[in-house]
Amino acid sequence: MRGMSERKPEQFMPAYLKLSKREFEQKIKAGFELLSPCRLCPRKCEKDRLQGEKGICQAGAQPEVSSYNLHQGEEPGISGWRGSGTIFFAHCNLRCIFCQNYPISQLGHGNETDSAKLAEMMLELQGQGGHNLNLVTATHLVPWIIESVFLARDKGLKIPLVYNTGGYESLEELKLLDGIVDIYMPDMKYNDNETAKKYSNAPDYVQVNRAAIKEMHRQVGDLVSDDAGIALRGLLIRHLVLPEGLAGTQGVMEFIAKEISKKTALSLMSQYFPAHRAHQFPELGRRINQGEYALAEQAMAEQGLEEGWKQGI
Repeated sequence: MRGMSERKPEQFMPAYLKLSKREFEQKIKAGFELLSPCRLCPRKCEKDRLQGEKGICQAGAQPEVSSYNLHQGEEPGISGWRGSGTIFFAHCNLRCIFCQNYPISQLGHGNETDSAKLAEMMLELQGQGGHNLNLVTATHLVPWIIESVFLARDKGLKIPLVYNTGGYESLEELKLLDGIVDIYMPDMKYNDNETAKKYSNAPDYVQVNRAAIKEMHRQVGDLVSDDAGIALRGLLIRHLVLPEGLAGTQGVMEFIAKEISKKTALSLMSQYFPAHRAHQFPELGRRINQGEYALAEQAMAEQGLEEGWKQGI
């Protein structure tokens, strides 16, 4: 596939450096108000998380971090040669039965922390040379994310912020992130709500996900890279090809081409393997084959989508 279509602006500055202190404080206040009761994500489970009640995501009154490190396993434009400064958060607002990170997302393996310690992690990853700060599965923790970025900014944080998500986001939450996130990296998992309900317990995934993708693109536009191919700002959509065409790749590609942009950077992923509870569903009990991945590539080509990365098989 071709590289990213746009290149580095004359002088790049992370979005969060442009926000005033007052704007940050307003976003922090509004974010924490959404937690009691919790209306942060599309599920709106209304658990009083600030009092320790746990939502469907199983997160409570404090963020939990599984690990943080320089990560080489992301797309080339994110990992680069030094690595992406990645923080892996415990828990998730999706309940994907095939999640490959299920010990973190579903079983909640992690340690409690707070905004001040998160800020220290961010600065440490920057100091280690991370090309960016990559927040993995942070949907349920947005108020703390905003607060920690605010604290880290005042101590010298200055690398792009990547919001790495399953794509099940509310517009209220995304608008809090407007002016803070530089790179949105969401999944588009499904083209059919029945499939989303069966495998992720998200019966409204398609409309929620598509509205979220539109809002993300409105905020940051198509992906922009520097002269070395490292992403600086924009939207990068991930699509995991599932066995038996269950991800609905054709419909996903049509939506992106017609309602987002034909310049959208895409990561067409082939690494599916049966994990977590996938063995309970025969149709998900194997890896994808070359023919299935080729059909996904064909769907992209038919829609004129050429930016981003393919994994092959």
